[in-house]
Amino acid sequence: MLRLIGLLLVVWLAITVLGAVVEGLFWLAVVGALFFVATAAIGWTKRNDQALPPGR
Repeated sequence: MLRLIGLLLVVWLAITVLGAVVEGLFWLAVVGALFFVATAAIGWTKRNDQALPPGR
């Protein structure tokens, strides 16, 4: 699951950079940045859930 999240982070980062480089695609940079932040937040919570020991 974390590999998928890592792959998505790379894809969103590439889309964000592409949107920032191409002048007419600024909206793509905004959407890519939003998806990047959302995916990073999901990955952060998944990582923290796995780090906790199982309950009794």
